[in-house]
Amino acid sequence: MSRVGKLPVKIPEKVKVSVDGNVVKVEGPKGKMHFPTNPLVSVQVDKGEVKVARQDESHVAKGLHGLTRTLVKNALEGVVKGYEKGLEINGVGFKAEVKGKEIHFTLGFSHPVVFKLPDGVTAEVDAKQTKLTIRSVDKHLLGLTAAKVRALRPPEPYKGKGIKYADETIRRKEGKTGAA
Repeated sequence: MSRVGKLPVKIPEKVKVSVDGNVVKVEGPKGKMHFPTNPLVSVQVDKGEVKVARQDESHVAKGLHGLTRTLVKNALEGVVKGYEKGLEINGVGFKAEVKGKEIHFTLGFSHPVVFKLPDGVTAEVDAKQTKLTIRSVDKHLLGLTAAKVRALRPPEPYKGKGIKYADETIRRKEGKTGAA
């Protein structure tokens, strides 16, 4: 039995969970989420808890058991607290500003870069325009969006210019020394 999968997930107050066939729907104060589950795994809601069970003992079903339980837990946590990811922009003249559902970047290219935010994701820039915070109720969508923003100008190892995660450490290289 999966150690993670067999643990029930408690439903917090003000959160509504429903299962419609293979689709789990979660509604809370921060927003709504829904995601499909594999037919090898069943999800039941009873007495303020969500329980995940697998249909058989196949290798695939065992792997999906813990995954599905974690997805349910992340959805419940997302609609209650929400998730956020921080990005830092390093480089002379590199900056970002949020205009509606778009982020406009100046990243040293000959043109400004415009990034459209997907539905359910919001962004915020600090006063210096070098720290970007992305928020969402969907942990998966948040990670994808942050990775796409970072890919616009990944950090380089010589000067550290580019977009990096706030908790990321860039391994720096020395460069040419000009030995005689």
